[in-house]
Amino acid sequence: MSKFELLAASAIALVAAAPAVAQTAGTSPVGNTATPNAPEESGGVPAGQGAYAGDIIVTAQRQSQRLQDVPIAVSAFNAESLDKQQIDNASDLQLTLPNITFSKGNFTASTFTIRGIGDLCVGISCDQATAIHTNGSPLLATRIFETEYFDLDGIEVLRGPQGTLFGRNATSGVVNLITAKPRTDKFAASGEAEIGNYESIRGKAMINLPLTETLAVRVAGFYLKRDGYTRNLYRDTNIDGRNMWAVRGSLRWEPSIDTTIDLMGYYFKEDDDRLRIQKQLCQRDPTGTLGCLNARRDAGRTNTNSSFTGTLGSREFLGITFANPALGQLLGLNSLYGPDSYTGSVNPQDPREVNTDFTPTYKTDELQIQGRIDHNFGPIRAQLTGIYQETSVDSSQDYNLGVSNRSLIQPALNGLAALAAGAVPGVPGAYFAPIAAALIPDGPGGQVCTSLPQLNGLGSYGGAKRCATVPAAFDRSTQKTRLWSAEAIVSSDFDGMFNFLLGGIYVDGRISDGDYYVNAFAIDYVTGILGSFQSLSAGLPPSFLGTPYFHNATPRFGLKSYGIFGETYFDFNDRLKLTLGLRYNNDKKSLRARSTLASFLVPYGQTGSAYDSPYYGSYDADPVTPGIQPVQIRNRTFDKITGRAVLDYKVTDDNLLYLSYSRGYKSGGFNPAVQVPGLTIADAFEPEQIDAFEVGSKNTFAGGKLMLNLTGFYYKYKGLQLSRIVARSSINDNVDANIWGVEAEAVVRPDPSVVVNIGASYLKTEVTTNDPFINQRDPSGGDPNTVIVKDIGAAFNCVVRANAGGVAAAEGFVTAVNANLGLRGPSPYPSDANLGARSGAFGLCSVLQTAAATTGGAISVLDGVGVSIKGNALPQAPVVKVSAGIQKTFDFANGWSLVPRMDLAYTGESYGNIFNGAINKVPGYEVANAQIQLNGASDRWFVRAFVQNIFDNNALTGLYLTDQSSGLFTNVFTLEPRRYGLSAGFKF
Repeated sequence: MSKFELLAASAIALVAAAPAVAQTAGTSPVGNTATPNAPEESGGVPAGQGAYAGDIIVTAQRQSQRLQDVPIAVSAFNAESLDKQQIDNASDLQLTLPNITFSKGNFTASTFTIRGIGDLCVGISCDQATAIHTNGSPLLATRIFETEYFDLDGIEVLRGPQGTLFGRNATSGVVNLITAKPRTDKFAASGEAEIGNYESIRGKAMINLPLTETLAVRVAGFYLKRDGYTRNLYRDTNIDGRNMWAVRGSLRWEPSIDTTIDLMGYYFKEDDDRLRIQKQLCQRDPTGTLGCLNARRDAGRTNTNSSFTGTLGSREFLGITFANPALGQLLGLNSLYGPDSYTGSVNPQDPREVNTDFTPTYKTDELQIQGRIDHNFGPIRAQLTGIYQETSVDSSQDYNLGVSNRSLIQPALNGLAALAAGAVPGVPGAYFAPIAAALIPDGPGGQVCTSLPQLNGLGSYGGAKRCATVPAAFDRSTQKTRLWSAEAIVSSDFDGMFNFLLGGIYVDGRISDGDYYVNAFAIDYVTGILGSFQSLSAGLPPSFLGTPYFHNATPRFGLKSYGIFGETYFDFNDRLKLTLGLRYNNDKKSLRARSTLASFLVPYGQTGSAYDSPYYGSYDADPVTPGIQPVQIRNRTFDKITGRAVLDYKVTDDNLLYLSYSRGYKSGGFNPAVQVPGLTIADAFEPEQIDAFEVGSKNTFAGGKLMLNLTGFYYKYKGLQLSRIVARSSINDNVDANIWGVEAEAVVRPDPSVVVNIGASYLKTEVTTNDPFINQRDPSGGDPNTVIVKDIGAAFNCVVRANAGGVAAAEGFVTAVNANLGLRGPSPYPSDANLGARSGAFGLCSVLQTAAATTGGAISVLDGVGVSIKGNALPQAPVVKVSAGIQKTFDFANGWSLVPRMDLAYTGESYGNIFNGAINKVPGYEVANAQIQLNGASDRWFVRAFVQNIFDNNALTGLYLTDQSSGLFTNVFTLEPRRYGLSAGFKF
């Protein structure tokens, strides 16, 4: 029996089973939407899950409305439905929502994609496509998607641009988390404890305490600790565990019947060994010129001869640099044509197994303080809301998820020790003794040391290092965020046909210590060796090249944004309504940044900071700006007027039709400066704009037994912000695209004891830009007259193209030029590389370019051959999504009830990269969950058994292609494995 047959059979059995005692009509122990809080804060349930349509209250239009009366594509969940559908976090949330996906990102971030629009822009200055809010207030770089949901009134997910109502503009939609508010009418408390596999312990608790008839406080929190999902075979340990907790305190004061004051404070903290990426995949390139090939994502390792350290640390490059092949042989860590550093290291096929010498670390926290005053002035309601937010994150993990082969570098360590001891005639030992002291302090047979990622840029040469028996390679991502915002909204509730909403918001955000590091023993070694020889040849004091690790630093990013927005509502009669909205948004952004790797000389005795070096003045942090800039400085203002128009018509009280147009906007930002001389890029990327057309129908039939909502949409996208890696930097471009699709959500209640919910969507995305883009996986662009060259001085790829004479002319040209450098000519790629009949070679692109200038135009040396991406699908945009859930309530005479539930979600195939193709495809996957819950009388207690991801599906949810200088391996992100356990709780 297949998975789907098994689930279908179980569902049929649930529907067919007769309840022990007939349930009272209208009751629902699992999904009751009644809430003690003010209606404007009440969460709904997904498409009526567990309640009749008329009971569902949402605030999608900044006022309390029945879900079925809101002419917007919105899905809503209340606390009960979150529990019953086992929605504990954002990864669970996306499974049941049409045209929505969620995946972790490559750098301590994640993306929530709605209708094909997600956070494809990578960088500190990028705005979120999907705006995340707490109680209607926008958040910046929130860690909410890493935490667990607890004590919420509900979650609302709005699909489509929402600029005229919510905080800052959002092109894809809004996720609004609504926290539970204190009750002034009675004492209440609840608690829940859970145990599960992976030694999981989870707890949640809440207490609500009325202090007076008008004042109450509420305190809630959660704690989660579990072992890791991933086995580290090298150390025989588990990693990717969780150790996190959060607490929220709320106060509500109702000094009069017209006034409500809410205060909320929230703190979240995590400190564990979470993995940012689950696995690295690669079809290994035997030539080393690409690292990974272009056909498959195998469980192989990249050929690190293609990486920055593999090229600059090679015997061939050092021999050319020193004009002495013998020194290259003595000091080279590897040969470009020999084994690479991970030779012999196995990458297990199992996605839950890795080999690594480095235990990941993950530390993050978030603070939120929010205050709100609501007051009704008769038909006018005024609301003032302020929020303060702080977040921080600091994460490190093995950059290659592998264990380097120590034996391959031993000859170079012996050579370094000889140089340091002055045993090589003509080479002063004083220039190399500091390298040996820093990197092999116990001699060439002892431990090898790697710089720690620190702001001062000195690393091992300043004493900050990590030593081990095998060479290390790891990265670190850090960021601190501070935001405050104030928002005022005035709305009317007149008896006539006209009403309005008018609002304004100011946001002040700042990011500091936005740093990304890549550290490796090989980088320390190369920066020391090259720096010593450079300073020796120039007659300068012994120096290394700073920084001895890749450091993309953003000391400060600032955002000052304000928006003025409003809507008018014209009720022509009881059936027909017109909404017109307008917004002006102004975003002022500023940036200070620099990116360094072996960029300038630093004396070995340097104290304080590498940037205090007397030679730092030769480093240009901003090649785009004329002259030498010690730091990249950017300031720019973006502004835009957007709006929406909606016409909705109530055919009956239970049937609504609507037609809408809205314009979404997301401001532009800044690209980092590239590190490779001669490569320049635009200093900024432009704003993106979306024109969205939507038609929808919301229907309730048979007194609530069937609810059916249908939506169709078409988006015209201009300037979509899209990230790619260029010369070790994440660069954002703008492309145009068209998007269209349909969505359906339905709830069927054949009788009060059975609830069936169904969701489905279809999505078509298509790039319309015809501009050529260079595909890193195949920089030749499919041109048969090309040779792909790995530049051994910077580790990026260039392409030699024959404009006459065919590929033989290109190969002959490369062979001739390389012969003068002591390098080999081109080698063919394997037949299964998906690179045609092309070949690759190591070389120096600048030397090839100089030589090409003498061929009279017969040969060209290019950064790459661009290809059109017109017609390609956007990343993370599954063509289809289908979800279904069923629950049945069995009531007993003693007041107890038994509620089994099953859920199944299928997410269709998509692509993880704009170039599409088989190698970038993310296959479709299904997730099945089940639980059974026993409730006590009046729901005072419960016991639940549950299982998530029943079939232990390790499917991919997203992928990220690394840079050419890293070897073009693919980082992938997966579903969490099967979880099961027992929980028990109480409430009163």
